[in-house]
Amino acid sequence: MLDWKELEQECLSCQKCALAQTRHNVVFGTGARDAEVMLIGEGPGENEDLQGLPFVGRGGKLLDDMLEVIDLSREKNVYIANMVKCRPPQNRDPLNTEQDACIGYLRNQVALIRPKIIVCLGRIAAMRLIKPDFKITKEHGQWFEKSGVQMMALFHPAAILRDPRRRPETFEDLKRLQAKIQEICDHTY
Repeated sequence: MLDWKELEQECLSCQKCALAQTRHNVVFGTGARDAEVMLIGEGPGENEDLQGLPFVGRGGKLLDDMLEVIDLSREKNVYIANMVKCRPPQNRDPLNTEQDACIGYLRNQVALIRPKIIVCLGRIAAMRLIKPDFKITKEHGQWFEKSGVQMMALFHPAAILRDPRRRPETFEDLKRLQAKIQEICDHTY
């Protein structure tokens, strides 16, 4: 396992898949490195690629607002990363080969952080990290345990922007997340 500095350096120079040819920036991750709660999206979009940070466009603003509702913030008590660290062209879903090339970096980040809770943002992350046949419309907000880590999926912020009718369900999911944090986390709140 690499330490933070080694891992970030390796990510920044990665050439394991074709996404390296078209990226502006590697989007490594951001937040509290001692976080008990880790949020994982699928991959960077255009704004993230340009700025080198996860969730910084309209979806990122919505994610920050969602977190604030339950007293979480990327600055103080969560860590945010993506499954793939480089932007897929036209924001398409990351291919399995791209996910496979990048998954070791994410696993290393998870091993360094050792979160008690992982929240998958969207279907792609949930299918990779929770179970391959994950159905986001049916299983969002449900808890799963894997290797002693509590896991749940929320609708991706971009999906909520496209379909605001998902907001009430997402609010309920956030309240479930808050209750789980209060139940099992020591220093998040």
